[in-house]
Amino acid sequence: MGDDLGDEWWQHEDACESEEEIEQEKQPTEKTNTKTKPEKRKRITEKTVNAKKKKNNEQTECVTSQKKETENEKSTKPKKKRKKKTITDVLATSEPKPGCPADLQNLVTQYFSDKRSVIEQEELKLQDSCFLSSNDLTHSLSSYLKQVCPKWAKIQKQHTENSSVVLLIVCSSALRTIELIKQLTTFKGEAKAVKLFAKHIKIEEQVKLLQKGVTHIGVGTPGRISALIEREGLNLKALRYLVLDWNWRDQKLRRMVDIPEIKLDFMKMLESGILNGCKEDKVKIGLF
Repeated sequence: MGDDLGDEWWQHEDACESEEEIEQEKQPTEKTNTKTKPEKRKRITEKTVNAKKKKNNEQTECVTSQKKETENEKSTKPKKKRKKKTITDVLATSEPKPGCPADLQNLVTQYFSDKRSVIEQEELKLQDSCFLSSNDLTHSLSSYLKQVCPKWAKIQKQHTENSSVVLLIVCSSALRTIELIKQLTTFKGEAKAVKLFAKHIKIEEQVKLLQKGVTHIGVGTPGRISALIEREGLNLKALRYLVLDWNWRDQKLRRMVDIPEIKLDFMKMLESGILNGCKEDKVKIGLF
């Protein structure tokens, strides 16, 4: 039996044992290798997650910074103010309506509401008989005056007083005064018309002009007319007709009474004796 096994059987056993040992040694190394692989994956995933977090943080920071910039820009931008509607804006979208006696009466009561007592305000009210028919926006100045002053030729001849006029036409400016005087040619006949405005003309010159001869028609601005009445360069004894250039509007679509400084002069002129003349039925007012 010992011969059959051979002399080298122990060598085979040693070889087997050594092979088993090598296999056992290999197994833990393989295990360690298998363990290192998931560890690497974990590290890689952690890195990617961290990188993503950094990107997200950067993006959020960019968004917040942009929001802040936009907010700062909004705060620095001046807020648009709403424009207040002016007379020009309102009238540009609406058709102009012809003036009527009620418009003048309302203007007078409104102006004196905080300047006069209730009793005095009642005294300022004008009767309908104080007014001539108003222009319906179809007349020229000459055609309107022919309508409201049909006996002009006779009235003109009867007037003989100096420093006074029979017909007084009130408008807003010197240029408008010249325009209206040109429009009077077909109405006035032989009557003399004079310009009563402050532009380029001294008040002393106008006083002398009115004193020299008989003047039938005066055309001018409220400021100069009231100044002449104060200086007694123009008296109201012969005055019979006061025609207001009521419906005419300037480039800004303003009427004579819509301009504050002219409105003040106009009310001053009415107070200077014209309203009293209307109450005494000596003066008639027409709105052209």
